[in-house]
Amino acid sequence: MTDVTRILSAIEQGDPSAAEQLLPLVYDELHALARGIFSDQRGDHTLQPTALVHEAWLKLAGSLGDLEGRRHFFVLASRAMRQVLTDYARGQLRQKRGGGRHQVTLEADLAAAPAAVREVDLVALDDSLCRLAELNERHARVVELRFLGGLTIDETADVLGVSHGTIESDWAMAKAWLRSELDSSR
Repeated sequence: MTDVTRILSAIEQGDPSAAEQLLPLVYDELHALARGIFSDQRGDHTLQPTALVHEAWLKLAGSLGDLEGRRHFFVLASRAMRQVLTDYARGQLRQKRGGGRHQVTLEADLAAAPAAVREVDLVALDDSLCRLAELNERHARVVELRFLGGLTIDETADVLGVSHGTIESDWAMAKAWLRSELDSSR
């Protein structure tokens, strides 16, 4: 049992001091996840990885008692980061002085991505992921885990309890569906 899993278990059992012990243990991993999300953002983006980690932590702090372990924590952390980024992008759109939509690439492995990587805006991506979840919840979870969570195919398969091949197929189908959906929304 890892320290993170032990602390999550203590939180679930009602230990009020356990949550304070968790953040220092996971902070570097959360920050690395946030840096990965921002690796394709413009340099002058006003929301930075550190702020994303802190905002995501605030979202997570109230729901730590229902976690099934370390992986589940990082799944929820990825989802919280997605929500923070989407809320931020929506807020930018509401600004009176015309904040534009923020673009991110739709690839899990940016280093292996072709030069002309597809770009999508976070608001449209979030809206599309919600529609995808209505059609196929697992496909939406695969996108969250791979794209936002930065998990590998094998890690995603482990978290979702399915085979490597199933995740490869789900990932390909979800990306194709999202590309079509996002192209139609432009």
